[in-house]
Amino acid sequence: MTDRAEIRVTYRIETAGHPEAMAAKIAADQSTGTFTDLPGETAALKARYAARVISLTPLPVTETPGFPQPDAPAGTRYNRADAVIGYPLEAVGTDIAALMTIAVGGVFAARGLTGIRVMDIDLPPEWACHPGPQFGIEGSRRLMGVARGPMIASIIKPSLGLSPEDTAAVVRTLCAAGVDFIKDDEKLMSPAYSPLAARVAAIMPVIRDHEQRTGKRVMYAFGISAADPDEMMRNHDCVLAAGGNAAVININSIGYGGMSFLRRRSALCLHAHRNGWDILTRHPALGLEFRAWHKIWRLLGVDQFQVNGIAAKYWEPDDSFVRSFDACLTPIFSEADRALPVVCSGQWGGQAPETFARTGGRLDLMYLGGGGIHGHPGGPADGVRAIRQAWAAAEAGVTLDDYARDHPELAASLAKFLK
Repeated sequence: MTDRAEIRVTYRIETAGHPEAMAAKIAADQSTGTFTDLPGETAALKARYAARVISLTPLPVTETPGFPQPDAPAGTRYNRADAVIGYPLEAVGTDIAALMTIAVGGVFAARGLTGIRVMDIDLPPEWACHPGPQFGIEGSRRLMGVARGPMIASIIKPSLGLSPEDTAAVVRTLCAAGVDFIKDDEKLMSPAYSPLAARVAAIMPVIRDHEQRTGKRVMYAFGISAADPDEMMRNHDCVLAAGGNAAVININSIGYGGMSFLRRRSALCLHAHRNGWDILTRHPALGLEFRAWHKIWRLLGVDQFQVNGIAAKYWEPDDSFVRSFDACLTPIFSEADRALPVVCSGQWGGQAPETFARTGGRLDLMYLGGGGIHGHPGGPADGVRAIRQAWAAAEAGVTLDDYARDHPELAASLAKFLK
């Protein structure tokens, strides 16, 4: 054992060989060792700089390899285990590029693996040097004026093709419907038919007018992502100068460096869309679990994190959504570094009771409805009312059918989306 400061990474290993040998190989290959003994790799050097296997938890053996093995003899069985490997802080430091190179990137190249997945990353207190969320859950509530309960949100639909003026008309409708938050679709950044500057100029007067008439300031998140950090900051400044307070960030597209550059200069609440995460996680024997991957983005400054939802329109199972939701609400170093989970992807009021039950009745969430609001037979206002009614039923422990008896908006929603 050692009392050195360490970064501890949990890997799910699968191999036709011995998982303990594979874990030891990963620890050596990703720190001081190589394929042969080295004269310079002294005991003192290894004690200070080498990664070490801390624990190994066996998992059930499988006869089906995670990665195809066409030349494997018939009857080959594949051994699985969760291995925790500790990397000395002194060797990695607190740089994200170093962490991802040493503890993640190179691991997938190891010979003999038939599956390898990063399940979690536990970081020592020294990593609290990263800025983390600027607004997070409490700041998001304050900016939206929602002291309690889920923040009800919507997205511009159609996703693409609307002019700035047409988009502003949709925003006016959604503000009047009573939403707390509206966002650009992640695919909408600054296309020729709707340049960001023109969209900001059309939308922000609608937001201000609604606030002056009602006292309610709806948060609007504009898509400002760009591969060039300087261009992204110009986009940020355009939104900020017009009185905006939020932005949609396609985090995988701008990268760690882009996010770091933005966060250290940003005055906007940063709403993360995770498109591209599926590439990293969809194969169960490969990639990264959300709870490992998302920690880096939270440390870099994500305030709100999209995590799909119950019965989502995409591939992700409900259990994966629940794990992602839990991860966002689990502190890394303090309560302040939690990110607001955004429940999305084909959501309408019908998923509210199960969402409430599966997430332990926690209401620190944004509930984002697109078609579930715009597609309500009574229009967007009824769509928002139906979602709020569904959440009220969930909190009260009343079935949606019973609650709908004297809530016609919810009844119409059930009739449409359950047919």
